[in-house]
Amino acid sequence: MEVKASVKQLTDALKQEHGITPGLAVVIVGDDPASRVYVNNKKKACEAVGFLSEEYALPAETTQEELLALVETLNNKADINGILVQLPLPKHLDDKAVIAAISPLKDVDAFHAVNVGKIMLGEYDFLPCTPAGVMEMLHSYHISVEGKDCVVIGRSNIVGKPMGMLLLHENGTVTICHSRTKNLAEVCRRADILVAAVGIPKFVKADMVKDGAVVIDVGMNRDENGKLCGDVDFENVKDKCAFITPVPGGVGPMTIATLMKNTLKACKLQNGIA
Repeated sequence: MEVKASVKQLTDALKQEHGITPGLAVVIVGDDPASRVYVNNKKKACEAVGFLSEEYALPAETTQEELLALVETLNNKADINGILVQLPLPKHLDDKAVIAAISPLKDVDAFHAVNVGKIMLGEYDFLPCTPAGVMEMLHSYHISVEGKDCVVIGRSNIVGKPMGMLLLHENGTVTICHSRTKNLAEVCRRADILVAAVGIPKFVKADMVKDGAVVIDVGMNRDENGKLCGDVDFENVKDKCAFITPVPGGVGPMTIATLMKNTLKACKLQNGIA
């Protein structure tokens, strides 16, 4: 993958010229199986690009105070440049307070209010990994956003809202849909670029997609047989599209590649390296 290869090359140069190795700390609370898969993939990606990787696996009964104390320790750790707390957290923990406690300079997920504000203004240091991964994918396939009708299904702070903003920054005409949207299928059929981030298996059917559309599937679900699938009914939609991302293997690897890119940038910013 081009992004990872570029990060590895730049990391090698950073080590040789400055003696600095980027470091990423990943915190996982409890034993959610999907979270464990994501954390393992992030660890493998760190190894592949030459980063220092630290994992903090905490029991499900960890208290808010214990988690915030760990975040504060990592904020002050010089060899850790990026902090990622794997979501979702167990229900008794306040994820907003945890995100707010991470230093904006080490917030490589770009969830902190400071970084979200910078994204709104278009003057950001870091971009949320999944929306940025989608944009990277569009660029690599030379798919222009300018002037296109772009529809995003889902309004989460992690994907839907920032996805809409990044498409807007590139002069797309953006509609964000959600559970209260009227005539959802009709709105989706207008889309030149359709991004599905709703978290419902095979939600987007063929009759919701315009012929020749670009369809980006951000979903990661399991179907009735327990097999991984996205938010798009891939088999029935694929023949209508000019471009469609598969699940697994589409947006997921781009998300992790963007996390590596953000961590490298955080390392350079914290060390005053242009």
